[in-house]
Order: sequence, then C-alpha cells, then structure tokens
Amino acid sequence: MPESVSETLQQSLTNVEHAELETRIETAFAAGAAAVQDASAMAAFVELRDALEAGTLRSAEPDTSTALGWRVNAWVKRGILLGFRLGQLQGLGPNVGGEHFPFVDKHTYPARDWAVADGVRVVPGGSSVRAGAYLAPGVVCMPPMYVNVGAYVDAGTMVDSHALVGSCAQVGKRVHLSAAAQIGGVLEPVNASPVILEDDVLVGGNCGVYEGTIVRKGAVLAAGTVLTRGTPVYDVVTGEVLRATAGMPLIIPENAVVVPGARAVQKGKAAEWGLSVYTPVIVKYRDAKTELSLALEDLLR
Repeated sequence: MPESVSETLQQSLTNVEHAELETRIETAFAAGAAAVQDASAMAAFVELRDALEAGTLRSAEPDTSTALGWRVNAWVKRGILLGFRLGQLQGLGPNVGGEHFPFVDKHTYPARDWAVADGVRVVPGGSSVRAGAYLAPGVVCMPPMYVNVGAYVDAGTMVDSHALVGSCAQVGKRVHLSAAAQIGGVLEPVNASPVILEDDVLVGGNCGVYEGTIVRKGAVLAAGTVLTRGTPVYDVVTGEVLRATAGMPLIIPENAVVVPGARAVQKGKAAEWGLSVYTPVIVKYRDAKTELSLALEDLLR
C-alpha cells in the first residue's frame, strides 16, 4: 500500500476514534456531578488525557479553512475540565534519595514522567510538566519551568528558566521562550482561542503573551514585551494599529519585531502631567541582520 494511502487511512481511523471519544466526553461533561461516580466518565477522560500527551489530539489545531488559520476544539477543553471535576486531592510528592517532596493535587493531573526514548531534555532543577501536556522530541526544558495541561509544545522548542506555558497554549517548532516568559493559557470560555505561538518565534525574557493572542511565524518579541487582548500594537513600518476585535484576537504578523514602547495620553490630567502608557511597537520585520543575531539559538539546542 502506498505510504500516502496508508497515512490517509490512518487519519480516517483517528478521526473516527476522536468523534467517538468526543461523544463520550460530551455525555460525561453534561452529567455534571453525577459523572464523579461514573467509571465510564473516568475512562473517557483518561483516553483524552493520553491522546493529548501523545500529541494526537489538541485543544486547538491549524486549519487553513478558517479566518484565524486555527480551529479550537471546544470539546477537548470540556474534557480537560471534566478531569478536574473527576479528580480527588491526593499526595503526589516523589521520594528522591530518601527525601520526601510533598505535593497535593487532583489525582487526574499528576506530573509527567520522562524517559530517554521520549527525546525531551528535562534538565534537573525543579521543572514540571503536567499530565495531559504534549512535548515533542527535541524540546529542551531548562529549570525551573512549567507546562500546564492541554499545552502543545512542538519539536526543537526551548522552554527556558522560569518560563510558563499555560493550559492549552499552542507553541510551534523551534520557538525560544526566554527566561521568565509567560505564555498564558485559557480553559474557559471553552470556545475561546488559546495563546498561539507559531513556528520560529522568539520570545524575549520577561515577556507576557496573554488572552488568546496569536504570534505568527518568525516574529520576535523583545525582552519585556507584553501582549494582551486590550493592548493596541503600533506598527511604525506599515502605519497600522493592530487591535483585537469582538471576533478576532490580537494577531502579531509574520516576522514582526516587537519592542516595548509608550504612547502619550492626550486628555485630562494625564495629558497635563505629561504621562504616557505602555504599548508594544513593531519597529521592523526580520531580515538577514536579525537572523544573524538569532544564530545562537541553534547552539543552545
């Protein structure tokens, strides 16, 4: 059988399995508190969690047929929330070298274990990845960092010290999350788009990306840049002001270089006092010089 035909068949089988799982998750979620005593609800949740960890199921995935370029799988988010409903508090702390490290969390979301065969480099020093998160082979985790449930982190990405990848956040290939970068997550509302960083994005130290913001391929966020749904972004290259709308999140264009900036307040006491407020500014788009400045990324991996 040709490889392309085999892949198509496998994808069709996967789609059927996911459709059946979706029905089971929706039924269990709709049952409310009654699901806690239902073994079939727990079985459906565990199947969903395992698929999330394997990367075969995602809370949001690329879809060129949509205006956003991404499709949110709201039922997957409901399945994640179902896991919190089903979970009971349990001591989860490991015993390492005779020393006990106590943790208490929902038993449905323990920390993930790792093996060499996973191809994920988890450097010692206090990092944790929650069950139900996917990290592709080639991901590097520098301590301490944290990846929450439902997140998807693709191949070749580095999650640096003190960085956070929030619940359901989608992180592409060869992304660098520098020290103390915060990538927000979103579980509710379930139909809301999570934060998405596409391939080859560089997020500088102490950056924050929140509230469903999408950062397109190759963009660079300079240290200290904060992106939220309510923050306009001023593009001095094109003369545009980028904003979120009722139906669309804030979107940073491909290859944009964004730095922290400020804009003067024009009214009232703030104008009288000469005050300004924070705003991100697109100062350029990536070029050969920018590429040279990022060459160190390959060495770090």
